Amino acid sequence: MILYDSTLITPTTGLMIWTLVTFVIVLIVLKKYAFGPIQQVLDARRKAITADLDAAEGARTEAQTTLAEYREQLAEARKEAGKIVEDARRVADERRAAAVAELEAEKARLMRQTQDEIAAETRQALNAIKQQVADLAVAATEKVVRARLDEAEQRRLIDEALGDVDLSTLVPPARETATEKE
Repeated sequence: MILYDSTLITPTTGLMIWTLVTFVIVLIVLKKYAFGPIQQVLDARRKAITADLDAAEGARTEAQTTLAEYREQLAEARKEAGKIVEDARRVADERRAAAVAELEAEKARLMRQTQDEIAAETRQALNAIKQQVADLAVAATEKVVRARLDEAEQRRLIDEALGDVDLSTLVPPARETATEKE
């Protein structure tokens, strides 16, 4: 076994003093040249992280505000779209009702016009039949009398013959119109 000199390992007063002096010198040098800049870097890093956290919090708050505004605008747009659709339905219903009312009025007008035309045609046909019956009555009377009758005598005989015939039953009664009902 080899024995080593252990003077460096054995504590002596001189060694302790020099170790303490060296430690203080290193501490002063580190404090003056290393700890200050390291502390400044750490402080700058801390400030940067704090600023980044504040900026992130501000961005998050702004994003939440923007999201709330967006949701508000979306709800408002949906409400407005619903109102537009409802208005369109209402206008369509009103137009449809107006068109139906207009068609009903046109139908009623055409029905009255047709009924009036039928009544006029019936009167004309009855007058024509009446004239033909009168002519036939005059012709038959002339054959019976074998003489020509004058105009006044013809009228008297026609009125007498047609007085017993009621042709008004052949004319349909005039229907009440909407204005007459009111």
